[in-house]
Amino acid sequence: MDTITPLNLVVDNVTEMVRIFTDVAMGAGAAPLLILVGALLVAFSMGVFGVLTLGAVGSLFTSN
Repeated sequence: MDTITPLNLVVDNVTEMVRIFTDVAMGAGAAPLLILVGALLVAFSMGVFGVLTLGAVGSLFTSN
């Protein structure tokens, strides 16, 4: 029985995810627009919470 290393499993899953998302993004109708809006929402949320987290970590090391 062959064993699959976790790194190979992650790489396989990422490549499959990229292929599936590409198929959906190139589809007809509103699918490309929905993927774009979803990506913008995720990027904006990550940016906001990233800045908040950096501010919280920075306040740990500064005095009042």
